[in-house]
Amino acid sequence: MKKRSAGIKIITGIVAVITSCVLFQCRQVQPDPLPLFNIVLDSSVLGVQEVSTNNKVPWELMWGPDNTLWYTEQEGRIYRWDPVSGKRKLLLHITDVAGKTTAGLLGMAASAPDPATGRSYLFAAYTFAIKDSIGLKLVRYLVQKDTLVDPKIIAAVSGFRGHYGSRVAISPDHKLYWATGDGAQQGSAQNTADLKGKILRFNLDGSIPADNPVPGSPVWAKGFRNIQGLTFSDSARLYTSEHGDAIDDEVNLIRKDGNFGWSVIEGNADLTDEKAFADSTDAIAPLLAWTPTIAPSGMAFYNDPKIPEWRNSLLLVSLKDRNLRVLRLSKDGHSIVKEKIYLDKMYGRLRAVCVSPEGDIYLSTSNHDWNPYSKPAADDDKIIRITKVDRITAKVLRGKAPETKVSRENAMGLYRVYCASCHKEDGSGSPGTFPSLRTTPLLDQPQQLIDVFLFGKNTKNNPNRMPSFKFLNNEEAAAVLNFIRKGWGNNNSDSITEAAVQERRIMKKSG
Repeated sequence: MKKRSAGIKIITGIVAVITSCVLFQCRQVQPDPLPLFNIVLDSSVLGVQEVSTNNKVPWELMWGPDNTLWYTEQEGRIYRWDPVSGKRKLLLHITDVAGKTTAGLLGMAASAPDPATGRSYLFAAYTFAIKDSIGLKLVRYLVQKDTLVDPKIIAAVSGFRGHYGSRVAISPDHKLYWATGDGAQQGSAQNTADLKGKILRFNLDGSIPADNPVPGSPVWAKGFRNIQGLTFSDSARLYTSEHGDAIDDEVNLIRKDGNFGWSVIEGNADLTDEKAFADSTDAIAPLLAWTPTIAPSGMAFYNDPKIPEWRNSLLLVSLKDRNLRVLRLSKDGHSIVKEKIYLDKMYGRLRAVCVSPEGDIYLSTSNHDWNPYSKPAADDDKIIRITKVDRITAKVLRGKAPETKVSRENAMGLYRVYCASCHKEDGSGSPGTFPSLRTTPLLDQPQQLIDVFLFGKNTKNNPNRMPSFKFLNNEEAAAVLNFIRKGWGNNNSDSITEAAVQERRIMKKSG
């Protein structure tokens, strides 16, 4: 009997293996890579693993309907990465994507399989060329085995010069949300007839829900500059992360028919004109705003028991500050009560984040994009997994609190937080986009240099304009400008004084 039982067990095991191969197409299980770092929390140890390398600007990450990781590449490709085999497969190459600077294949989201038909849809947002302009469209695809078919345009918006936004999310009640940037077009975000600078809401078939604020309009909320993160909590609250201009990056809790202030209000309404606009429109203040800016990008809600210390938090990645931020929410989800920083400056620019059904966290780097902070690593861009592990086996990392605003006495520090993300720490800039501060003729034209710094500069056909830094006081402005004029071999012996800065402010106001 014992031998017979053993035989039955062996046969049963063989059947189980065969069944597994049929169900999972004999996927070969690859061993998990060893953690390169360990993040140590109160009672949890996390492993940081590089699970996919040599990608080209993975802009969006999501967990697909087939229990694999799906991601977009900016140039127009959608991939599926299998966490079991460690292999990736191209699902679709969209050939009419117009990619330049921040344009390209951007956000995507997938619906759960329909219980009646088994069908699942993927929604992708991308830019396309229209004569001398750029358009933005949201397209639905039918998920069919190893590809995406039957494209249907849900909506298209024209007239963009930049600031595309374009994250996509599906709510727990199966509505489709699409965040559009303001197109670098003044006034578009407040114009209800313009779909730029908005959060748009659709049914999954592309029709307009009957309970939208304005009948027949997809506009759900307005007043946004450039949303880069869009995520729902377990309780169906919708959160966004957004790029400010030179100040006030934001995290917002979205409300139906809400006005979030741009371009009249930046961050909190603390100026006279901003307060008047907020009073007249009931504009909604952000949950959190950062000055200096951090360039927040993708965001995901985390509430899995796998990492208890991070439950009820927003996971936010950043481009300029190059880190992962864990933003702990209050119990009611209406405020952020704690902020902590991880992986600071370790992987370069971070673009996207998502959470797997098992409670693991995936991040993507963006070091091959239009504005690299430094030379990309040989195996960039990467997809990184953060998962709970049993013990410490690698270099230990701990979270840190956000830093306070840099001191005005530290001119180099002021330059780094306000200027280096565009003009680079060595002043070299980005050819064709941001001029070199080593060679600009403005070095020998102090009045013009002050004006550009204080009031910004628009360049024709370049949406990446120089923003205004007039919010810095005279002492801070003079310190940064003198640092530029005397750094990197620039030998301007005369200094720009605080009085000279104030004089240009007065002349601008009177002129």
